[in-house]
Amino acid sequence: MKLIKKVPIKLVVTEDSKEKIRQNFNNHKLRLEQECQQLQFEIRKLKNKSVNVRSDMETRFNQEIKNRQEKMKLLDFKIEQLDELKMGSEIVEKEVEALVEVEVGSDWNHIMKEQAIVIKDDKVIRIDE
Repeated sequence: MKLIKKVPIKLVVTEDSKEKIRQNFNNHKLRLEQECQQLQFEIRKLKNKSVNVRSDMETRFNQEIKNRQEKMKLLDFKIEQLDELKMGSEIVEKEVEALVEVEVGSDWNHIMKEQAIVIKDDKVIRIDE
């Protein structure tokens, strides 16, 4: 029988990896800013609509803008935290699912033991089992 188990992917912090993460955060923030601008444009287009429709839509658009602004604040915080990371430290980047073979007589504790794949500069350097 096979089971699906979650395995964390850990990233060793280097100058290159920090820069890639920072670039991803900045790209995501830029997309959110563009979405906010588009929503504000849509609000301006509502001026020609009836009062009831305009009020409901404007409220919804403003809520979406607020949500995106909160996400941008979170990204700013993550960028600050990224700057404080020490070189060589390990951070969990994501999780993947792995298939694990289970047979009668298998050591359950060994199967369920925490595993991790450690990556440094896009190369697997260690598999913790």
